[in-house]
Amino acid sequence: MSITASITAVGGYLPDYVLTNQELETLVDTSNEWILERTGIKERRILKGEGLGSSYMGVRAVRELLQKRNLDPMEIDLLICCTVTKDMVFPATANIITDEVGAKNAWGFDLEAACSGFLYGLSVGSQFIQTGRYQKVVVVGVDKMSSIIDYQDRNTCIIFGDGAGAVLLEPDTTGHGVLDFVNFADGDGAKHLHMKAGGSRKPASVESVLAREHFVYQEGKAVFKRAIPGMTQAGQELLRRNDLTADDIAWVVPHQANVRIIEGAVQNLGIPMERVMMNIQRYGNTTDGTLPLCLRDYEKQLKRGDKLLLVSFGGGFTWGGAYIKWAYNGA
Repeated sequence: MSITASITAVGGYLPDYVLTNQELETLVDTSNEWILERTGIKERRILKGEGLGSSYMGVRAVRELLQKRNLDPMEIDLLICCTVTKDMVFPATANIITDEVGAKNAWGFDLEAACSGFLYGLSVGSQFIQTGRYQKVVVVGVDKMSSIIDYQDRNTCIIFGDGAGAVLLEPDTTGHGVLDFVNFADGDGAKHLHMKAGGSRKPASVESVLAREHFVYQEGKAVFKRAIPGMTQAGQELLRRNDLTADDIAWVVPHQANVRIIEGAVQNLGIPMERVMMNIQRYGNTTDGTLPLCLRDYEKQLKRGDKLLLVSFGGGFTWGGAYIKWAYNGA
């Protein structure tokens, strides 16, 4: 039988500090009611502490995964870190994580596709398993969004939080695992969601810092207009290609960007909200961390054979989906 890549363990990490809507009311012109109505977010986690970057959270997510799987880190072959908030321009945050968890036999790299990064990383990691090249691949989704958010901009600071999730991929010959995926991109969307400075086009300077150009810039209406059709497209394509109906799907795992985007996409897919994983109300949008953190939060409810549909949409624009047949009983 052909080899597929099954998720055999999930891990995660969330910082202790809770940034509530009430606290944001003291920072910008907003209100708890306004935030809840437009986003569905009640609170988000923020990583505090000097010198702590995305790798700090990624390491702890991977350690939890290793502990749950009772796995020696030396057995890891490859680690893919999906992030838009790397610790440094170089080396790769993946390299820092492998070193700190003791995965001395692994190589790794960073993958950037904004909020679709984890799905992109999952599809890439799955290929290394399917070819038979590797036996154990870790895909980490992590972002310290607080490091690039302007807490004077009420349109963005209410949305994002910090967090990390990770999954372990291993070979499967029983028909479970990542059975299909679709990825899309449209660079024309860059003008609607980006960070103006800090890259090679506009390196950091005193002027760029003073102009507050090292923070996320987002045109919310433009993103909203594209996100629902994008996530719908990915989900519908996977259902069609795999001869599935909405009734076949046990869980939809959507990117946690905005509750109205989630509701719009799953309504288009014909799937009721009680079969949709949601944690946006507690964590906000953790970008690359949203999908693996959903899997971690709902792990105990998952059963072997459950059919999952993962969909996401992010800056760039990037979007995509994955069809997974779950490989173990979470309880």
